Amino acid sequence: MGFAARIFSRALLALCVWAGMPAVAPAQDGLLVFAAASLRDALDAAIAAYRPGRPIPIRAAYDASSTLARQITRGAPADLYISADPRWMDHLAEGGFVERASRVELLGNELVLIAPRGSAVAEIPIGPGLDLAGPLGDRPLAMADPDHVPAGLYGREALESLGAWEAIARRVVRAQNVRLALAFVARGEAALGIVYATDAAAEPAVRVVGTFPASSHRPIAYPAAIVAASAKRAEARSFLAFLRSPAAARVFARYGFRPLAP
Repeated sequence: MGFAARIFSRALLALCVWAGMPAVAPAQDGLLVFAAASLRDALDAAIAAYRPGRPIPIRAAYDASSTLARQITRGAPADLYISADPRWMDHLAEGGFVERASRVELLGNELVLIAPRGSAVAEIPIGPGLDLAGPLGDRPLAMADPDHVPAGLYGREALESLGAWEAIARRVVRAQNVRLALAFVARGEAALGIVYATDAAAEPAVRVVGTFPASSHRPIAYPAAIVAASAKRAEARSFLAFLRSPAAARVFARYGFRPLAP
């Protein structure tokens, strides 16, 4: 299955075609939110909290922030974009694909090292000189694509800063998004994985064996903005305002995110 054929499998979205206009149909009377894969559980809960008393249906498409950003540049009918990396939001803003004035930094997160729940791998102290060769044995390390996907980019930055990247780079299983990297570890197909703390908390088949120091990578932030081509900007503004509210902050905090918006 090709790269484009794997995206947007959730929320009843049709598959998009890279070379032309996407086949994703816009939500007829509601909003279509493109959001980082790591937000799946928390944003679904936030959408559910927003719905009571509101006639506006909301659908969410979850995948790597990079994949979603590229689809927006190709005309995908999203109304709101939430990225796991400010650089992909910067990319869209520079091209005029999102409303700069609507941008807000919503959430923060942490980066952790995980192992399958039944693994014999002990807790791994993470610091300068980190050596993952022993815990990995002859098995791979799973992470989101470290060249394009935010979780993978953060992970690579952390490993490079700790002097561990070069030794394990060829042993990395590159997943399309962070939730797929999580699945590799949960199924025991990888000895270790690098994911967000919120992903690890959502999967009972894995356990955290180490937390990367915040100083080892750029701050993890989730910016949100209204897509410039949206035909439902008023509705998008209303939902974005809710995502910045104390009520939404409580939902996100319940899933382990650190609310940033005032």
